[in-house]
Amino acid sequence: MSPQIPIISVDGVTKRFAFPHSLARRLSGKPPLAVHALNDVNLQVYRGETLGIVGESGCGKSTLARCMVRLLDPDGGAVRFEGRDIAELKSSERRGFNRRVQMIFQDPYSSLNPRMTVSQIIGEALSVHKMRPKEQIAARITELLELVRLPGDAAARYPHEFSGGQRQRIGIARALAVEPDVIVADELVSALDVSVQAQVVNLLLQLQEQLRLTVVFVAHDLRLVRHISHRVAVMYLGQVMEISPSEALFTSPRHPYSKALLDAAPELDPAYRNRNVATRGELPSPVDLPPGCPFAGRCPYVFDRCRTERPLLTPRGNAQFAACHLTSFGAEDQPVTHERPL
Repeated sequence: MSPQIPIISVDGVTKRFAFPHSLARRLSGKPPLAVHALNDVNLQVYRGETLGIVGESGCGKSTLARCMVRLLDPDGGAVRFEGRDIAELKSSERRGFNRRVQMIFQDPYSSLNPRMTVSQIIGEALSVHKMRPKEQIAARITELLELVRLPGDAAARYPHEFSGGQRQRIGIARALAVEPDVIVADELVSALDVSVQAQVVNLLLQLQEQLRLTVVFVAHDLRLVRHISHRVAVMYLGQVMEISPSEALFTSPRHPYSKALLDAAPELDPAYRNRNVATRGELPSPVDLPPGCPFAGRCPYVFDRCRTERPLLTPRGNAQFAACHLTSFGAEDQPVTHERPL
């Protein structure tokens, strides 16, 4: 399904957020403390696919998404769009990238300007990027509202007059106004009622097929990611632990953390509920990262090498990649199966 050349490539990206440099650390000559949000992240996004990014809260998913659209600049490594380092794009090239790669934010209540009507919100994007002549903007706004299943009279109303699901549709319409190639959706439905989530996700799937969009879908809901994604990247403590086709991840995960994440997912059917603890131990501090594998302190399969040498993403068959020293994890000597419905 995927071409050989990725539309977005994340190559060795690191990102740190420094704390204020305290007087005590200054006097002692120590550097300021920093949260290691991303640590040598490598992944590719292929044209036309949906790449899901999952992991625990604080694992770096949203930071990675913001680096992809250059809302944040990485401290190391590079994010490339069609082979070009986006940090090197200037003036018109930067504007072209901003148009072609759009982000939809998590909170529909704060991502829309409450003092602007829907027409002004969408029209601003059309005007800034000169997508239509001035006399055609009103008609284009009507087209976009129809595309996201909102009535035409929504254009004259303000965001506070809409429900959460409707506001998220306005956000989608604003992103689509500039006719992007890539949509980065950061926790698109996590702020919405469960009854509305399926409607918004199904709308995104329809728009992806209709407009031939590439989608990066950041979420913590594993069932949702399985439904919408072609491939899934599993993150832990700022690193990618596994990248797999969606069904392969859910039926035969190749990393112990992926297995623990699946085991921890809640089950609606009592017959499938697992009462065993998915993983033990405390999450390491992102300020003081341990040497070796970041999951070593919680992994049931840990051995000496895990505590000293960081594993790299390596092929595991079936288009799967895992950062684990247990090269046969998930194979016949350590069977892993999640064939029950998730």
